[in-house]
Amino acid sequence: MKFGIQLPNFGPFSEVDRLLAMAQQAESAGWDGFFLWDHVNIHDRMADSMTVLAAIATVTSRIAIGPMITGPSRRRPWKLAREATTIDHLSKGRFVLGIGLGAEPRDFDNVGEVVASKPRAQKMDEALVIMDALWQGETVTHHGDHFDVDDLHFEPRPVQSPRVPIWVAGLWPNKPPMRRAAKWDGAFPIGNGYTLSPDEWRDIVAYVNQHRTDASAPYAFVHSGITPSDRDAALATVTAYAEAGVTWWLEDISPVRVGWTLGADWPEPWPVDEIVARIAFGPPKK
Repeated sequence: MKFGIQLPNFGPFSEVDRLLAMAQQAESAGWDGFFLWDHVNIHDRMADSMTVLAAIATVTSRIAIGPMITGPSRRRPWKLAREATTIDHLSKGRFVLGIGLGAEPRDFDNVGEVVASKPRAQKMDEALVIMDALWQGETVTHHGDHFDVDDLHFEPRPVQSPRVPIWVAGLWPNKPPMRRAAKWDGAFPIGNGYTLSPDEWRDIVAYVNQHRTDASAPYAFVHSGITPSDRDAALATVTAYAEAGVTWWLEDISPVRVGWTLGADWPEPWPVDEIVARIAFGPPKK
């Protein structure tokens, strides 16, 4: 199992210097990844995740980095493909693209984007097809319900082959997001109560593997959760998930870990020191 940090891109975590320092601290403490939420319109103070990740790529050397997650349905696929490729080169092949529909309406309705889930899902699927073809060096002509592309060819290709890894998020037990995830490089399910149990994870792993076309290809099963500061207790927690098939544990570095409600507007000030102390403690590795 690998271990990453996952945190918001708003409030006190919109401060770029703080994010760069946290990423460096995570790498020094032994974490394997550093991932940012990617909201655009839910707080007055926000950082652009892709821009920050480009900066993080230049001050780290080992950890995987990426948005976790971004919504392709509110982006232009050719622009997102270029951004991902550029950060993959800056990081020398450490970039991961976490994608999903996006659960926060304010990222969509306040700025005139499509809000309904079904057309957003269709738009996302179409975007991923275009991006994958561009990353694989194809000259793309595509005329779909949402995007039109003629004779588009991108160089350079990503460092990683055949593409930048795509991890697909979605609410479980909804099946369509996990069938989508089975087509790509990783599954990042989220429970209706936020976290998922090891037993639920066994069902998810079985379901996704049932729908994968190439079971031999590298694949990530990604869980977001909170571990205690006691190393033995933390190790016991993650071991249960590893035995259920989880391959990446993303430690939640947000006010949720100190009892604040997920989905609520979090007033400032946040208890930042208490929240980020978990980073220095390091991952619960054996």
